[in-house]
Amino acid sequence: MRPIPMLAAAAALTLIGAPFAAAQTTQAAAPAAAPSDPSPDPAACPDFLPQQTRCWSGRAAKGGYYWIAVPKDWNGTLVVHAHGGPRTAAPEPDDPLEDLERFSMTVKEGYAWAGSTYRRGGYGVRMAAEDTDDLRRIFWDAFGRPRRTILHGQSWGGNVAAKTAELYARDAEGQVVWDGVVLTSGVLAGGARAYDFRADLRAVYQFYCHNHPAPDEPQYPLWRGLPMDSAMTRAQLAQRVQACTGVGLAESRRTAEQKRNLADILAVVGIEEDQLVSHLVWATFLFRDMVQTRLDGLNPFDNSATVYAGSHDDAALNAGVQRFAADPMGEARLAYDAALSGLIVAPTLTIHGKADPTAFVSNEAAYRRTVAAAGRSDLLVQTFTDEAEHSRLSAPQYVALFQAMSRWLDAGDKPTPQGVAALCQAAAPRYDGGCRFDVDFTPTVD
Repeated sequence: MRPIPMLAAAAALTLIGAPFAAAQTTQAAAPAAAPSDPSPDPAACPDFLPQQTRCWSGRAAKGGYYWIAVPKDWNGTLVVHAHGGPRTAAPEPDDPLEDLERFSMTVKEGYAWAGSTYRRGGYGVRMAAEDTDDLRRIFWDAFGRPRRTILHGQSWGGNVAAKTAELYARDAEGQVVWDGVVLTSGVLAGGARAYDFRADLRAVYQFYCHNHPAPDEPQYPLWRGLPMDSAMTRAQLAQRVQACTGVGLAESRRTAEQKRNLADILAVVGIEEDQLVSHLVWATFLFRDMVQTRLDGLNPFDNSATVYAGSHDDAALNAGVQRFAADPMGEARLAYDAALSGLIVAPTLTIHGKADPTAFVSNEAAYRRTVAAAGRSDLLVQTFTDEAEHSRLSAPQYVALFQAMSRWLDAGDKPTPQGVAALCQAAAPRYDGGCRFDVDFTPTVD
């Protein structure tokens, strides 16, 4: 790809419409993106976007693929999306389209959207935060600074976005970079705290099942996830889970031992049956990437003093479970990468399902406490829904979030849960899913 010549860039600006022109005349000149970042190339928009939306795609100098979509009637606000995961596979050029489809209501509501794969798969919050801010700069450099720029993080991308907002909220001259932050189903406890329960899961699962690793396989500390040379697949891991617990089999086909194993594991760790394999996948393949590739083999997890409870024989479990102690440098390095300070400087609005089975709602309580300790609670508003979903909440609820953020930024109208719920009711006739806000709910820290 090559940079867009000045005339071509001007033509692209004209095609996008009046909001760009207004932004150009009312905003200071945007900081230039790094010269090595190629400008985006025009691309055919996917058919789930409104007609006459214009799209671009490209690859940043650091390697991340991205897509950009700007609706015909653009409202002048850009939403830069930080995706969840972490996805351990190598990025592909069209990977951002999955995120664009999931949050296509932003484009339908008049917002421009940009999303990146990040430069590589695997763990790395600071890496992903840098790539997210680079995408903002790529957009600004190619098309001019929008009227507003909102940072949106979903799931693990919530950690990425919150870190991005802390690291890049203002430029070296103190000028605002990110006007507002929206975090949806965010992994906001930061660092090891967000993954400790999966380390517990590995230990508890192995106590009952003895097949991950199996007795005839090389043994390793469970916090390592998996040996680097292992060729195990997710499907093979699911087969082991089925052999031990019966997950994937009809209830009538499960043995008494499988039923007891499953009941004990779920009760002790506090997860649901349909999430057991997914959490073990993260505690296997992601742990391998995180610990052995990103932390140089240093262990950030600790169950040395954990007292497990809820099984049919807690004494036997606590006496026989594999124990491990965190390496202080491993903890410090993971905290440096992913922990949040709470020193937010941009208005921040969150949403989380109360029964989220993947990123527990207690993440929000932990983030609220972190922000409060930093003295920035006035910039944080949290909302909650009566949903047991993680990856995709009801569409009009997302619409309400972005509308509430826009009103906060433009009119100083700080949202309340009740106000966001009312905006959702107004948007509900345009989208499926309805509104399930619980305006009285406040989560607690586990």
